Amino acid sequence: MGEPEMNETTAPALTVAVTGPTGTFGFGLLPFLQEDERIGRVVGVARRPFDPASQGWDKMEYRRGDVRDAAALEQALEGADVVVHLAFMITGAASPETIHAINVEGTLNAFRAARAVGAKRFVYASSVAAYGFHRDNPVGMTEEWPARPADRLFYAREKAELEQLLAEEAGDAPEPGLYLLRPPIVVGPHAVGAKDLAPDFLDPLMRPLAGLVRNGLPIPVPLPVPDLPMQFIHEEDVGQALFLCILGTGTPGVYNIAGDGLVSATQVARELGFVPIAVPGRPVQSAARVGAALAGLPGMPPAAGWVEALTHPAIMDTEKAKRELHWIPRYSGVEAVRDAIAQA
Repeated sequence: MGEPEMNETTAPALTVAVTGPTGTFGFGLLPFLQEDERIGRVVGVARRPFDPASQGWDKMEYRRGDVRDAAALEQALEGADVVVHLAFMITGAASPETIHAINVEGTLNAFRAARAVGAKRFVYASSVAAYGFHRDNPVGMTEEWPARPADRLFYAREKAELEQLLAEEAGDAPEPGLYLLRPPIVVGPHAVGAKDLAPDFLDPLMRPLAGLVRNGLPIPVPLPVPDLPMQFIHEEDVGQALFLCILGTGTPGVYNIAGDGLVSATQVARELGFVPIAVPGRPVQSAARVGAALAGLPGMPPAAGWVEALTHPAIMDTEKAKRELHWIPRYSGVEAVRDAIAQA
């Protein structure tokens, strides 16, 4: 891991509070916090108890906090110099009301609690999905391109909504400084949702799947894949970017982050051991638009909206993060995919 420089090298050690520390982003970030002497203490805030020592995180103490409970959250964040908000529902397995309460109201609660306890910075993991999947989105979107709610995908809608709401909450106040990171698809050893903390009952399913991914398929299996570009980022590179924001590198604002280079679905299929059969992208995009429209019908689960992500490529320019945060990704996009497969 690199050694990012702090703007104020003589500053006292920071206390960093992290909501949702046991997810993919948390596992990318915590090694940086654990190893750097500029971080004196880490507070892990989660609704369910966990043992930081079991992961080697001896700087961290657990505090109970549900992002839907503003008072409990403020109490849990007491003493934090920086708050990193990672708690967010992705799968859409709960009701739309529960998802919105956790994702939108919970994030606003976290920002307000950070302000109430006097935190200097608030670092939020947004997403490329905040741009939406609109047909006029250019390839290589910079941070100046507007974040616009998607039509169907709850995750993308809420990410765009939150960016606007957080900007309004922050206003012109100098603190807490608001940092927003927009990663694309995140891969790595914990990208399936912190596999080391997965329930035991999933082991009979997860272990064979992981072995199949790691060792390859026993026989060549053809797989039709759309000819569409994608971006990936390794969880470690997300962690590095979060860490730089914690230290106050660069100015508060929005930053796109992604591994260098575009990756095609054909490449991903090949890395997984399939024999890819390229399918033209346009028919897949057209079919995805139909699927996205159907996902909006009454009774459809929120997770069905993920098909909208196939309707238009979401490709970002990442030069601002490299220039202003001094962020240097360790993995290219395809290297991130390979490392995730190797460690499955």
